[in-house]
Amino acid sequence: MSSPPKGIARLGLIAGNGNFPLLLLDAARAQGTEVIVAAIKEETFPEIEQRGAKSVHWLSLGELSKLIDTFKREGVTQAVMAGQVKHKQIFSSIRPDWKLAKLLMQLGTRNTDSLIGAVAKVLEDEGITLIHSTAFLEPMLAKPGVLTRRAPSEQEKTNIAYGREVARNLAAHDIGQTVVIAGAACVAVEAMEGTDATILRAGEILKETLAEDSATERGVTVVKVAKPKQDMRFDVPIVGIKTIETMRAARATCLALDAGKCLLLGGDEVIAAADAAGIAIVAG
Repeated sequence: MSSPPKGIARLGLIAGNGNFPLLLLDAARAQGTEVIVAAIKEETFPEIEQRGAKSVHWLSLGELSKLIDTFKREGVTQAVMAGQVKHKQIFSSIRPDWKLAKLLMQLGTRNTDSLIGAVAKVLEDEGITLIHSTAFLEPMLAKPGVLTRRAPSEQEKTNIAYGREVARNLAAHDIGQTVVIAGAACVAVEAMEGTDATILRAGEILKETLAEDSATERGVTVVKVAKPKQDMRFDVPIVGIKTIETMRAARATCLALDAGKCLLLGGDEVIAAADAAGIAIVAG
């Protein structure tokens, strides 16, 4: 695995959805790096066109050969993956090109690690090295300790301890990285639907069974962890303003993260939003 190099002159950005690719593009440009964007038609926000990249190339999720050809034509030898590609796309109607189809046939399982890891190997064989997706955003990695004005309650601490145990077992099988715990009971676990959908599903379950004061008493806690062997080149755990808004809608009161392995996209804005909502955030 490559470590984040310094002074990259030209960077290929494989952009998924969300604000992560936009922030990474801004950060790379601020360091004087030219950025060639490979934007995924099914995922990437259209705002990527207005962020000052040297060039933006739109391609379908299944066009691995086109991705490689584009980067080679643009002289890209180092690239980064940023932004989510929904896991359920594996089962969508998107047709893979011959190179991706061959790769898929060779996979024993189609989880995130095996699929993206195989793509990374193909890129490396073609002379394109993937670097850490946090290479330009390390200041946004969650620092150890309580990050908000409010620290977790005793019930929330109990939920965190149990939630980390459950989430790490879940992550070890590359199923998901987020669980929602209330009253030391597991309410929801993440699979292909993603973090926000998992939190909302937990909120719907709790709405049917708990009054608002009871939900607070049980310290509804969201726990998001890194995988046991987290590859920081892709699929890095991320939370942002939307995560806090989703937690608020679901009446979740606490968020626990892995320090140094989870990106807070928005930094101080995320903390301020959590403080305004009375949500405790802790990284450990």
